Amino acid sequence: MKTIGLLGGMSWESTASYYSALNQGIKNALGGLHSAKINMVSVDFAEIEQLQHAGDWQATAEILSQAALSVEASGADGLLICTNTMHKVADKIQAAIHIPVLHIADATGQLLQANGITKVGLLGTRFTMAEDFYKVRLTDQFAMQVMVPNESQQAIIHHVIYDELCRGEIRSVSRQQYLEIIDDLHQQGAQAVILGCTEIALLVKQTDTNVPLYDTTSIHAQRAVQWMLS
Repeated sequence: MKTIGLLGGMSWESTASYYSALNQGIKNALGGLHSAKINMVSVDFAEIEQLQHAGDWQATAEILSQAALSVEASGADGLLICTNTMHKVADKIQAAIHIPVLHIADATGQLLQANGITKVGLLGTRFTMAEDFYKVRLTDQFAMQVMVPNESQQAIIHHVIYDELCRGEIRSVSRQQYLEIIDDLHQQGAQAVILGCTEIALLVKQTDTNVPLYDTTSIHAQRAVQWMLS
């Protein structure tokens, strides 16, 4: 089994989901008392969040690259960046280390493509929904048509992520808002919807809607398990 490195803490609530999913995946695959070999560095999300909203992505890249170097030095064979948004600087992080970064959009795109999805809705932080780093990767590498909510809906989604989910607050009114946005994307032609922020699955489950949901936290972890056992 390879050792997977985790760059976590963004937020720690969703990083906990990664830890659980990776260990459950190894247990399911190998049985018995097997668990995942994991080396993790967890950053202070408050520092990252301030830089995100200030638009200082270079500073975030430097912090995360240093953290990734620590993960590599610990003996990890590959790296998961446990957040969708910070894949904005994934290329800079990859350039700083020698172990491979398993990209969250690639894992998601591969599964969507395998399931015959060609038109998909995307929920995430405003950075993920409005900027091109995530959408273009899905479009260019997986021939995916990506739809995003309108600006007012994006504001709701972004607010709930940072002011509720990243603080561990799960509110039924916010779940209903998300489900209405998911339904709206589906009515506009989305065959499925990507939960493109690692916290969203804490709020919305597949059992809440008939629209197919793609939980990037689970997908990323499942891809890592396959890689660890390959």
